Amino acid sequence: MSQIKNTSVTKQYSSPTRRTPTPGKATILAIGKAFPRQLVPQERLVEGYIRDTKCNDLVIKEKLERLCKTTTVKTRYTVMSKEILEEYPELATEGSPTIKQRLEITNPAVVEMAKEASIICLKEWGRPTEDITHIVYVSSSEIRLPGGDLYLASELSLRNDVGRVMLYFLGCYGGVTGLRVAKDIAENNPGSRVLLTTSETTILGFRPPSKDRPYDLVGAALFGDGAAAVIVGADPIPEKETPFMELNYAIQQFLPGTHNVIDGRLSEEGINFKLGRDLPQKIEDNIEEFCKKLMAKAGLKEYNDLFWAVHPGGPAILNRLESTLNLKDCKLECSRRALVDFGNVSSNTIFYVMEYMREELKKENGEEWGLALAFGPGITFEGILVRSL
Repeated sequence: MSQIKNTSVTKQYSSPTRRTPTPGKATILAIGKAFPRQLVPQERLVEGYIRDTKCNDLVIKEKLERLCKTTTVKTRYTVMSKEILEEYPELATEGSPTIKQRLEITNPAVVEMAKEASIICLKEWGRPTEDITHIVYVSSSEIRLPGGDLYLASELSLRNDVGRVMLYFLGCYGGVTGLRVAKDIAENNPGSRVLLTTSETTILGFRPPSKDRPYDLVGAALFGDGAAAVIVGADPIPEKETPFMELNYAIQQFLPGTHNVIDGRLSEEGINFKLGRDLPQKIEDNIEEFCKKLMAKAGLKEYNDLFWAVHPGGPAILNRLESTLNLKDCKLECSRRALVDFGNVSSNTIFYVMEYMREELKKENGEEWGLALAFGPGITFEGILVRSL
């Protein structure tokens, strides 16, 4: 992995009416994202996946074609390439013990993507790299000691006394967990500036399709690769920093007895996922109470008075959330747009949603308060009451 596509707006943002940050509360000061060079249009995915895995089962092919349409995804980026499959043909062979080969690809790939996203983010922030005091590194795609946090800190030439936190194998809610951890660091260490990075690739889970593993097809139709980065800090410096979102209050909650609904196991063949069909229903049954806990901190009661930055795990989850809370069609537009443009990129995706949301909130009469939400293994809910600045 030597070439990364980085895409981000690098100009500073201004708003018709800027709100004053709450003293002592963490804010997001800059954002960046990066992707592998390989772009896969959804209409070409089936042909390529079936060819690369040498699958000749027409039933599987037809099922994958149906899934690709229902996910609403249009484009995705991927580390996997023709060159990788030529070098590691065993990745497309059923039952091959390939964890060593997979990690040879993923470990450097996720750090490189995280580095590119961080460089974009740092450039937008505009302050010297040595002013970064902490780094929070999130990934479910690499395994090694030392972890990617140290490699990334070295690649970016951060101070050698930078405080490092690794968050491994959290899955789809990892990005919001990272924000919660960065928030706690920023608010409890006056003057600190936290670089939060997330980076994911699907290489660990790539394998030939099998009727015994139906979720493999869901993964093939839905998930993509990429990285994101944000800088978090409290009490922004006037004229030097331009915060666009305040992290007002954060909570995490798990649903007892649901640890098998999303099940991921690492094996010699990579990582295997199983996804329970009742996941959307479990989220629907519990989401309203969870949102009310967050909204109560600001005395908020009307769902449609908020903006919504929701991790788009899939269209079914977004549809359930929309119908359960009676949200207007436009409320989940940024989440749906991120899903269409990038697929589900696990921990990264919430930041792609937030970047789209930033543009929306710059418009006149943009909402002041909103919720950032993500769901993942556990079943775990992560939520932050956020405030547009």
